[in-house]
Amino acid sequence: MIQALFAINTSGETLLEKHYRGVTPKAVFDPFIDALNKTTNPDDVAPVIVGPRHCLISIYRQRIFFLAIVQTDVTPLLVFEFLHRAVDTFVEYFGDFNEASIKEHAVTYFELLDEMMDNGFPLTTESNILKELILPPSIIRSVVNTFASQANVASAVPTGQLSSIPWRRMGVRYATNAMYIDFIEELDVIIDRNGATISAEVQGEVRCNSNLSGMPDLVLSFANPRVFDDISFHPCVRFKRWESERVLSFVPPDGHFKLCSYRVGSTTAPLQIPVYVKPMISFSAGVCKLEVNVGFKQNMGKAVEDVVVIIPLPPSAISANISQTVGNAVLDPVSKNLRWDIGKIPLNKLPVLKGSVTLQTSMPLPEANPTITLEFKIQQLATSGIKVNKLDLYGEKYKPFKGVKYLTKSGRFQVRS
Repeated sequence: MIQALFAINTSGETLLEKHYRGVTPKAVFDPFIDALNKTTNPDDVAPVIVGPRHCLISIYRQRIFFLAIVQTDVTPLLVFEFLHRAVDTFVEYFGDFNEASIKEHAVTYFELLDEMMDNGFPLTTESNILKELILPPSIIRSVVNTFASQANVASAVPTGQLSSIPWRRMGVRYATNAMYIDFIEELDVIIDRNGATISAEVQGEVRCNSNLSGMPDLVLSFANPRVFDDISFHPCVRFKRWESERVLSFVPPDGHFKLCSYRVGSTTAPLQIPVYVKPMISFSAGVCKLEVNVGFKQNMGKAVEDVVVIIPLPPSAISANISQTVGNAVLDPVSKNLRWDIGKIPLNKLPVLKGSVTLQTSMPLPEANPTITLEFKIQQLATSGIKVNKLDLYGEKYKPFKGVKYLTKSGRFQVRS
């Protein structure tokens, strides 16, 4: 399946390489380096590049490309899933995935890649099992390894790999049993200049933190499960029961994990768009006049935070004379993007940006107005309309749980036995 893995920065420098089937020469990913050198934005590099004899599949995370070399026929989504799972594991182990982390913990990176893949095929990808195999780095362990020459590899096989439930270790015990579940949704909407919605969909994830003793069995049901257009599950979810009853029945891993990811389209459920943008932009010889109004819909009832408006200006932009009622606006001289950081939208003063941008008269004017990007965050709001019905908890010393207790600010609910 996968012959080798490479971590490459935006300059084309190789930070990490792991070979599974013989040594793969670096000349193999020359088509990838050529594609990287031809673009000014790393996000524009194609995720799949077909070479003379190999296929190059990559993801771009934390300004680093994680590249897989594939020679035989393979499903690209399987490779993408493994690459993302590997980077998520690195972040959980080291707190970040960057050049400094790779250089500082290079040995642990190689040990993790050894356990996560066997001869090019994914083997162990559950973080709680990996933490029993490869001990997470710490200051005390680093000192012990330096003076005692001890490795981070555990001396015994994890108990979870010896059972029929490989994602959960045996003998878990907690003084206080609790289950935390977060619904994280990302709303992607395209709106025309008149305010009409062209397309809208929600990409969501269900993130869990399980602090339950023994071998618990949970059943999570929704009030409106038919809103899911597309959904993918963690291996712990019993898929047949989802098909028949539309409930999530599972034995959870210990600690943090992603229970499922889903997509909801506007054709399935009416999506709530919490904010609006009204731009007025005009171009003339040597100047661009603009006025942008941002506001929220009163019927949402939630605070809109971390609001950022990005206006891409033409390459002829030189300087900006901008005033705004809320936040700060800065013109990036390299990307030519006008970034307006609003923060939290106040109730008594809606954000308005006005001003002009000086353009080079020697360059042609743009043929169309720019596409404005608006980013924001809202706590405790499911734009897809998904509602949790109940969560039943069974297992060792547990009684069925029939209620959901919502916490105040975290957008999650907590279940206690």
